[in-house]
Amino acid sequence: MTLRDYTLEQLGYPLARNSPEGKLVEAVHIDRNVIYASGQVPFDGDQLVYKGKVPSQISLDDATVAAALCAANVLRAVRNAVGSLDRIERVVRITGYVNSDSDFTNQHLVIDGASQLVRDVFGDAGRHARSALGVAQLPLGAAVEVEMIFRYADDA
Repeated sequence: MTLRDYTLEQLGYPLARNSPEGKLVEAVHIDRNVIYASGQVPFDGDQLVYKGKVPSQISLDDATVAAALCAANVLRAVRNAVGSLDRIERVVRITGYVNSDSDFTNQHLVIDGASQLVRDVFGDAGRHARSALGVAQLPLGAAVEVEMIFRYADDA
């Protein structure tokens, strides 16, 4: 296990987890040294643990935790694709989607959960561009979805 892999586990996100078949696609597209990771929702094992509108059904604090879980799911998918998080040179961009009530305007605070997790795992290499969007609905009624773009090191 590498340093960043270990860090993710120490933050409470085990590397080994069961993906819910048919519910979570861990698609990662690699183009040269750029990884485009598909959006992930807040699954913990085979359970979608944060569902509903923010903030009427899910609190701002819980939605922020959900965003961190989404980010951890992205990192696990990327690790599965490239073998180790230590191959990641930079988190380039995070896009976060929040299943929002129509008058909710603090999506940026929700997606701070994802941003903080990648900074905790990658340090300065975790600094990134970001968008936080409010949407009318997400797959399976998830409260949050997060996708990321990374730069990674060649094996050479």
